[in-house]
Amino acid sequence: MTKLSVNINKIATIRNARGGNIPDVLKVAIDCELFGAQGITVHPRPDERHIRYSDVYEIYPLIKTEFNIEGNPLKRFIDLVLEVKPTQVTLVPDALDVLTSNAGWDTKKNKTFLKEIVSEFKSHGIRTSIFVDPDVEMVVHAAETGADRIELYTEAYAAFYTANRAKAIAPYVEAAKAAAHNGLGINAGHDLDLNNLWYLVRTIPEIMEVSIGHALVSEALYLGLEKTIQLYLQQLR
Repeated sequence: MTKLSVNINKIATIRNARGGNIPDVLKVAIDCELFGAQGITVHPRPDERHIRYSDVYEIYPLIKTEFNIEGNPLKRFIDLVLEVKPTQVTLVPDALDVLTSNAGWDTKKNKTFLKEIVSEFKSHGIRTSIFVDPDVEMVVHAAETGADRIELYTEAYAAFYTANRAKAIAPYVEAAKAAAHNGLGINAGHDLDLNNLWYLVRTIPEIMEVSIGHALVSEALYLGLEKTIQLYLQQLR
């Protein structure tokens, strides 16, 4: 079964809009696991507009399943990951001014840099994943960095799913084949929801983990957090 890691950034965004501690990000992380999620994802950005660096330090001791920290490997981020030592770190090439992640790594151009970062994290026993577009060449070069996994950037799949899901998923199938051939585990994330998730994991059963935040939290406004997580788990089963 593909694991569900809940990205709780959106919870922190709501909290930060008013200050204080409502909603309680730490409690939500605990509850997500209680409701069945197999992991928690956070993505601290330099401006701390949602998850704060202090949140990461406070959340980690509470996590009983897997903890995944995503982000651009700037010095502050690297220091955070090496101090916390999460289960997994996902390297994402966020520009400082982007609203949300909008592209995977050019793993060919950045291979030397990524090799150094991957080696550092793996020497501390941290599983490493590289965020990539569904491009076979980028997947092959990702494997050459020494990473354990890739995370397929699924925005394009989600955007074209309704119009032609077979066409939308085709490049992801090829990217997944390349990953498997090169010994990489496969994660996926971005814009996945209750409408498009099942087809993705049915077509690419090699996907080991999906990280879902924005849609899941939005759907929980109507359905409640526990029911929403259970519905996502049903999709993955």
